[in-house]
Amino acid sequence: MGRLLPRHPSLLLAAAIAAICISSSNLAAVRCAPVYRPDYLVDGNQLVDMQYHMGPVVSSSPTNLYLIWYGRWEPAAQAVLRDFLASLSAPAPFPAVSDWWARTPRMYADQTGANVTGAFTVAGEHSDAGYSHGASLRRIDMQSVIRSAVYAYPDPLPLDPYSGAYLVLTSPDVQVDEFCRAVCGFHYFTFASVVGVTVPYAWVGNSGTQCPGKCAYPFAAAEYGAGAGAGGGGGGQAVLRPPNGDAGVDGMVIVLGHELAEMSTNPLVNAWYAGDTPTAPTEIADLCLGVYGDGGGAGGLVGNVSRAPDGSAYNVNGVNGRRFLVQWLWNPVRGACYGPNSSY
Repeated sequence: MGRLLPRHPSLLLAAAIAAICISSSNLAAVRCAPVYRPDYLVDGNQLVDMQYHMGPVVSSSPTNLYLIWYGRWEPAAQAVLRDFLASLSAPAPFPAVSDWWARTPRMYADQTGANVTGAFTVAGEHSDAGYSHGASLRRIDMQSVIRSAVYAYPDPLPLDPYSGAYLVLTSPDVQVDEFCRAVCGFHYFTFASVVGVTVPYAWVGNSGTQCPGKCAYPFAAAEYGAGAGAGGGGGGQAVLRPPNGDAGVDGMVIVLGHELAEMSTNPLVNAWYAGDTPTAPTEIADLCLGVYGDGGGAGGLVGNVSRAPDGSAYNVNGVNGRRFLVQWLWNPVRGACYGPNSSY
């Protein structure tokens, strides 16, 4: 699976995650959200040394998000994801998505003293309903998808190297290299030779029909080999009802939050991560995979989360009355996984 990270003998977990994310990849250092497995979870006995490696963070205020809808998308699904992105910097009842962002990612800064941005805006959208690069993509193809969007006629997305970040969102029928087998999403940066400039980007796929037990957990029974069991749920965790009624899309929210947090704190793979090499970094969301509330992590349990009147599970509120479930992130002050719904 991987080697122990230097000077951190109890980070076998981190090495395992990193090995999965870089195996069989066309991009050696692409950072990804691995598929759910309860044995990836950090426990309180592990030593974590989150270090700054002198690179920039995403600090532009606002940071312009450019969405590329690859494949055929239902408007209702798009609305959920747009509302989540709008919630990152908009007020909502506590605990809000904006509280989740402000209480961990915003606390990371670079050597100039600039903190991760607290302001996002969706500055442009592009629909690639014609599957310009086919319905089966390699990881490296994401950069070509972005290139197609910024050179599209007659309505190209802006090429924004100073304040932009690009999100490639693939529909349920699109297959991506190692999607469901090892990854649920990833972030990296574009190559100037492909896109024309270097900008951060992330890809997240809709796993609703392909592998909800791997990339939409806990909204589907966990699938992680022989230990899954007929009842699913991962070590006694019951399947949760998704807050927006769609396991695939609500699962995308989890992965999208994961990738945005890591892209913002480590956009060029030379800023914030644990370990001594950018080819196998462990980032702020990797350390808290599967933790959504107090008591999360042990035995595959998600932790203490709220329930809406319809029984759906959530831990943050968003715009337009939305509710979402987001994973906790590594807080640099507390030295632990943390979210705004924590009781501590």
